[in-house]
Amino acid sequence: MANIDLEPVRRLSRDIRQAALVLGDEEARYLCDAYYIMQDDRKRTFAQQRTLGENAEPNLVIGWLADQSATLETQIKSALDVYTKGHEMGSWMRSIYGVGPVISAGLLAHIDIEKCPTVGHIWQFAGIAGAGQKPWDRGTKRPFNAQLKTLCWKAGQSFMKFSNQEECVYGRHYREQKAKYIAKNDADGFRDRALERAPKVGKTTEAFKHYSIGKLPPGHIDAMARRWAVKLFLAHLHSEWHQRHFGRPAPLPYPIAVLGHAHII
Repeated sequence: MANIDLEPVRRLSRDIRQAALVLGDEEARYLCDAYYIMQDDRKRTFAQQRTLGENAEPNLVIGWLADQSATLETQIKSALDVYTKGHEMGSWMRSIYGVGPVISAGLLAHIDIEKCPTVGHIWQFAGIAGAGQKPWDRGTKRPFNAQLKTLCWKAGQSFMKFSNQEECVYGRHYREQKAKYIAKNDADGFRDRALERAPKVGKTTEAFKHYSIGKLPPGHIDAMARRWAVKLFLAHLHSEWHQRHFGRPAPLPYPIAVLGHAHII
């Protein structure tokens, strides 16, 4: 398989960049999904390349495929970056450290501010409303958007990854909230929740060792802190978006306005 000459994927042209300026929400959602599919495919391709080794003949084609996948990812990312620049919340989203153009575009394309009078509607739609989340029963329509929930998870992962960077505001909030959860867990503050979870996991798992003694596992604590940071981020997004779109302040979140459980950050 020597002398392979494979046509490279064409770089994003100026015309396509111009077209990205008028991308609709549906197209942006599609491109966001396509980006992560291609990213996963590229990772698998590189893994296959390492498995074959440097001297295997098929490695030439597989390496080419991995490079083209990376190029396509970059093209899609560029198009979504242009999409965010044309959005009324683009400038705000681009100011958030840890939230890149793909997550930004996905969130903006999935959320309709006119259908979200409060941030609680976004939390519900994203499937992260916590105790107030509508349950999903088998055979019924999913009460949340799976793609949006995945994007929120990715945002949480990003905040965690960059939490040691001073510029990452929500990463700092993630660290602070995690420390509070750890202290509460050590003081048996989650005992009832932990014991309730114990029968739902295998008895040979690491998680059961924690749940069975009334403690939440470290992974559970970390997920809670990441989700808390994402909900705070979405609350700020909703507040700013509501002000820009409607020209008036957004209503306070339900936990603050009605339950008095928290204060405004």
